[in-house]
Amino acid sequence: MAFYHPLLFAIDAERAHRLTIRLISAWSGGTAPLGGVVRDPRLETRVAGISFPNPIGLAAGVDKDGEAIDGFFALGFGSVEIGTLTPLPQPGNPKPRLFRLTEDRAVINRMGFNNGGIEAALPRIDRSGRAGVLAINVGANKDATDRIADYATGVRLAAKVADYVTINISSPNTPGLRDLQRGDALNELLAGADEARGLTPLFLKVAPDLELADIDAIAAAAIAHRIDALIVSNTTISRPALQSRHAGESGGLSGAPLKGLARQRLADFRAATGGTLPLISVGGIDGAEEAYARIRAGASLVQLYTALVYEGPGLARRVARGLATLLERDGFADVAAAVGSG
Repeated sequence: MAFYHPLLFAIDAERAHRLTIRLISAWSGGTAPLGGVVRDPRLETRVAGISFPNPIGLAAGVDKDGEAIDGFFALGFGSVEIGTLTPLPQPGNPKPRLFRLTEDRAVINRMGFNNGGIEAALPRIDRSGRAGVLAINVGANKDATDRIADYATGVRLAAKVADYVTINISSPNTPGLRDLQRGDALNELLAGADEARGLTPLFLKVAPDLELADIDAIAAAAIAHRIDALIVSNTTISRPALQSRHAGESGGLSGAPLKGLARQRLADFRAATGGTLPLISVGGIDGAEEAYARIRAGASLVQLYTALVYEGPGLARRVARGLATLLERDGFADVAAAVGSG
């Protein structure tokens, strides 16, 4: 599949992304053997009562509408999180809205929750083989008059079919959305989502652009409202030193420049929760060594996105196998034994 890399980089980033989804969807239909979910007893782990065949997950935003679920599992991922899905379809923000920062091994996006709506995705989910853990990430429509009600609707529908549901209030590309991470709005949102999810585990995805007081408040609210895990974190609106000509584009930055901030936020939420909530680390993970470092820093699971653009579709398999080697090298029987050991 490395053959496709230069071809994809020769075209617009969003068109390349759409082509990639179509290719992976086609491969999942049996036109090419991809290998399947990586399975190794050392990599099996349990989070929120869910058994993960390995701790390497596909982050939300890659396969928004669940078009290539089986294909991504076939690439080796232990979990696939589709979405963000909203109650109603919406086109997202005007194009262009996705930019490769090749010199920085990064991406800036301002997609704006473009998706076909959660009800359109449900039949595709039903048809998927679900070789690993399948999650649905839900959000509110941009023009919703009651965003908290939108989240309750999304959680209720997703909980019927997902292994876990993620509430995404951390995207920087829907105006005002991140305000739901604070105060009474956060407590009202989490209370409504808790009621809507039934018995399905509920995860919360947070932004990296938070003050320490915000982190403490989010951690307390998550524990109070029975959130099962925190995903730390989404893209950043901050701008470290960047080399690409696209560095000035607005939107969320992801990839290698996010690595330091993602590590710091993982440590911050580990401290704020006292280790009582499982944490999933996202941001700048580009290989087995970095995934292992996040696990030793307190992450129970990790997720990949932007590094796939630069490392190719074999990344999940390489990370999983490399992680198994690192666990064995350091004498850990499994992933759980290594969590927080650093």
